[in-house]
Amino acid sequence: MPSLDPHLPDRWHDLGEFIREQRNTARLSLRKLSEAAGISNPYLSQIERGLRKPSADILQQIAKALRISAETLYVRAGILEERNSEDDLEGEILRDRYLAEDQKQTLVQVYRAFRHENEDRPMAPSVKSGTPERESAAAD
Repeated sequence: MPSLDPHLPDRWHDLGEFIREQRNTARLSLRKLSEAAGISNPYLSQIERGLRKPSADILQQIAKALRISAETLYVRAGILEERNSEDDLEGEILRDRYLAEDQKQTLVQVYRAFRHENEDRPMAPSVKSGTPERESAAAD
């Protein structure tokens, strides 16, 4: 359970820092974000400083106001575990630390559009690294 995690205070501090970074990236003041998320300015400030443990609902409101994935905040808060699956491209995109949140959302939207267009039918055989086809193509 997350409440037994000895690093829990660090987790809230890290979550708060992440929210602050996203707010600054979005060029929102603390007041503007609190208004957009429908929470009080002091409460948001306490979350950003790691002094409060926000509920999943509050995280969802903050994510919506920041236009980022609620899943991203849930994982950082320890509410959800990171998924680790070969077929979880959306999750991989959302967890990529080298992409900005707006870039992640754009990639996910494009991916979903292509999947919808193809009606989730495989368009090509699965390619795994280390197969003879890939190795011979790399040698050419």
